[in-house]
Amino acid sequence: MKNVSVTTFIHTIFAIALIVLGATFYYLLSAGGEQRKLQQVNRYKIIADHFLTQEKFSRDNPAYKKLLKNYHLEPVPLEKVKKEIEATGKTIFSGRSVYGNVRVFQTKDNYYILIERYDYEVMLHDLRPRGYAYELILTIATILGILLLFMYAMVLRKLYPLRKLHRKIEQFAAGDLDVKIDEMGEDEIGKIARSFDKAIRHIKQLMNSKNLFMRNIMHELKTPITKGRIIVETIDDEMAKTVLTNAFERMNELISDLAEVERITMYSFAPDKQDTTLAEVMERTERVLMADPVKYEIKYTDRPLHTDVKLLALVLKNLLDNGIKYSPDHHVRLITVGNRIEVRSVGEPLKEELSFYTEPFSQEEKRSHGFGLGLYIVANVLEKLGYGFRYHYDRETGENVFEVIMD
Repeated sequence: MKNVSVTTFIHTIFAIALIVLGATFYYLLSAGGEQRKLQQVNRYKIIADHFLTQEKFSRDNPAYKKLLKNYHLEPVPLEKVKKEIEATGKTIFSGRSVYGNVRVFQTKDNYYILIERYDYEVMLHDLRPRGYAYELILTIATILGILLLFMYAMVLRKLYPLRKLHRKIEQFAAGDLDVKIDEMGEDEIGKIARSFDKAIRHIKQLMNSKNLFMRNIMHELKTPITKGRIIVETIDDEMAKTVLTNAFERMNELISDLAEVERITMYSFAPDKQDTTLAEVMERTERVLMADPVKYEIKYTDRPLHTDVKLLALVLKNLLDNGIKYSPDHHVRLITVGNRIEVRSVGEPLKEELSFYTEPFSQEEKRSHGFGLGLYIVANVLEKLGYGFRYHYDRETGENVFEVIMD
């Protein structure tokens, strides 16, 4: 039941309740109807027995009049009810004895008893008060059914704002920060909606502040870095010049990584997927890597892809760049195995789980290159592309293996 939605659960509960209610009253009506028919038949058997077993029975006989009174019977002219019986009547009971026959007719509104004896014939109108148990049960069942359906409609109406709120939340999760939660009443759902609306506005303010801060700081850093690079070129001391140049390069690299992280992790960011080939991705990867070809080796089997060439090339570039930077021999290999792209480099196995390194600014130890954003960018891009990312250590070759699973 944990995976069943609230709406489905309510549908199920009310459906079961309606079925149980209907089955219960159907049983009561069926059982009551059969019981009434049996009682009616028994009554007419008794009447037939009284009229057909008496040897002498005349209309002036006190016993005859008493019988009519006790059983709520009234003699009626046969011709008067003949048309009614022929039009809508049906025989529901008949009895026979040596003295004559008894037939009971049911019309739309009345019951008639025809007594045919050798000495007389009489049509009797059954005046017994009609029982309303059937109608009463049917009325109660109808009222309860309507009440149940009304409650069902009211519960669904009460839950409608929750469905509306869910659509708004999905809209917000898709990156629409301008979503606005309308007034939804004063109940618990309304309170949740108002709290969520406040949270949306607060998150939007924080994101706008963060974006403004990131853009301003990157813009402000670019200017002194550029000026510093120009001044460095005027220094005669080669050692100091190299140190300062490397420092400025690292600052530029950090700014570029931060800009890329901001772009990729935005809610509104979506990959531009197109039909392409692995060869085109590899060609772009080598172009953006800008590393000495001696330091890397790429072997792959070409295949068609539907992906964002720029983003996948960025992933492979970062993995190759990490392998070159952090392997003792500064050499990295890229190969394809089935639906996987493996980036291999010699080195010690990672000390932490892969999830540790896919967090921003995470590093095992202080290094001379990188800021711990490479794998964070890789993991985010692959998630956007719908690809898997996995790591293992190959003890036979002593290599760290990062796998991009494309299918």
